[in-house]
Amino acid sequence: MAVVDHEGLIVTANEALSALVGIAAAALTAQSASDLVDLAADGRTWHAYREVLHGRRSRFRCTRRLKHPDGRSMWAEITVVPMPATEADGGSGSRSSDGDSGSRIGDGDSDDGTRGAADGSRPPGQVLLSVADVSDRRELQKRLRHLQMHDPVTRLPNRTLFFERLSAALETPPYQDDSFPGRGRIGLCYLDLDGFKAVNDTLGHRIGDRLLAAVAARLTDCAEQEGPHPTGAPLVARLGGDEFAILVEESTGTQQLTDLARTVLAALQKPFDLAGQRLSVSASIGVVERPVAGTSATGLMQAADTTLYWAKADGKARWTVFDPERNAHRMTRQALSSNLRPAVERGEFTIEYQPLVGMADGVVRGVEALVRWNHPQFGMLSPNRFVAIAEEDGSIVQLGRWVLRAACRQARRWQLDHPAEPPLFISVNVAVRQVWDSDLVTDVAEILAETGLDPALLQLELTESAVMGSAGRPLQALQSLSDMGVRIAIDDFGTGYSNLAYLSRLPVSVLKLDGAFVHGFRYEDGTHPSPADETIVEAMVQLAHRLGLTVTAECVETAGQAERLRRIGCDTGQGWLYSRAVAPERIAELLGARALEA
Repeated sequence: MAVVDHEGLIVTANEALSALVGIAAAALTAQSASDLVDLAADGRTWHAYREVLHGRRSRFRCTRRLKHPDGRSMWAEITVVPMPATEADGGSGSRSSDGDSGSRIGDGDSDDGTRGAADGSRPPGQVLLSVADVSDRRELQKRLRHLQMHDPVTRLPNRTLFFERLSAALETPPYQDDSFPGRGRIGLCYLDLDGFKAVNDTLGHRIGDRLLAAVAARLTDCAEQEGPHPTGAPLVARLGGDEFAILVEESTGTQQLTDLARTVLAALQKPFDLAGQRLSVSASIGVVERPVAGTSATGLMQAADTTLYWAKADGKARWTVFDPERNAHRMTRQALSSNLRPAVERGEFTIEYQPLVGMADGVVRGVEALVRWNHPQFGMLSPNRFVAIAEEDGSIVQLGRWVLRAACRQARRWQLDHPAEPPLFISVNVAVRQVWDSDLVTDVAEILAETGLDPALLQLELTESAVMGSAGRPLQALQSLSDMGVRIAIDDFGTGYSNLAYLSRLPVSVLKLDGAFVHGFRYEDGTHPSPADETIVEAMVQLAHRLGLTVTAECVETAGQAERLRRIGCDTGQGWLYSRAVAPERIAELLGARALEA
């Protein structure tokens, strides 16, 4: 410790300070205290120190790196407080506490010191300077921080340090050096190992940890192979489990990131020798590269996570670059998925009906119910935009039940409104999950009873994939529906498995030929685009008739197609030649004419 006068000169010092700085106590007298402990190194510290000397601040504290007499560097905590006034000075004699409430300045400490009295000062007097060697404490703090910020298995920076570094990179102004063209950009390779869980499950966590450490070493080597850069080598971190990240600050562009990803994949594909175990692994990598401006840590990581998922979905053992258009499609898909169930309850779905026309006479025999989603944000959506999503999340059961009820109710209404006309049958699509995840037979029976529709006027369409290999519950459901009088149709026939065996053992009544075959019949200009298609269709029609089935041709668009399909024996057709899918009021208008021009 030392007593310092109001001009900043040492009045007296104790032996402990003498030993700490390596200068005799007597020789310290009249020396500048600020020079001794480097208080003028930055303006903020110097200003606070001067305010204490002049009585305008109660205390301040800072940390300084000093030179020890033995040559080593040491960290010193320096505190400056006014000396207590004596009775001879007219003071009260009260002593100011040197507690933690004092201001700490310098080396990251905060300046929250207490100012002087309301009049801004008190008479200048002597101050007490104390210097404490805190090197051991600083070293311990450093070691504790390292343990806190690094992964114990791989010794790489952990998730906490990674996000600290990422946040700092996004907040730091671009590096200004014309020798490095990629200023103001950031890149990230986000990867995980393919099949790492199998390694843990079969060989144990000990081998799994060794594999992670070996992977970390190779990733570090790949990062260090990057050329000279103002921010140093890319940061390699383990984010948890088998997930790693390589952060490239001041990226020069996507090419740099994809080159790095390619290097990483090549490095990881080389076998690992671990305690006698020879392992081969691969990785999937999501690559994101973008300007720092406007980028947040959360946004960057979300993009990286999405892109890693794409790499996995695309076949693993590869890198994939973030694609804004693909992400927009994913976001739209996610938005649709999250709103499907509430949309049914809010009444956002409507049904349009496309006529099924007798090929021989052009008379409307029935209609197919086609659901539409009147989405408040995306407008009117066709089934191909949301049915697959509904099947994935299971909401197709609720939606399918609503469509079935609404379609049967509409068919019954047409029948009651036009009693003089032969009733139209209604054809409704049924998804695979409706057969498996709901009591479809009970639903159909209840809806038919509720609406009063004759079961013979209901046709349920299932795809080939839905009925392929049908056994157990699906087969029982289809048989029960057929026994009830409901007709079963196979939709898009000819493009799936086309397994003819199920036609003999399933209660199928109708085959609907996929439109891909019908397109081959377009020959108004005298040419015959696909004679093979015509031959196949003719054979399928003959086979269906031999089995007692009727055949519907989909996607009939021209009179030439209709004429040829009529000649080879197709029973009914649907397509734009006859009518697009229309509102139920338009179908009511067609009932008067019944026959549509082909």
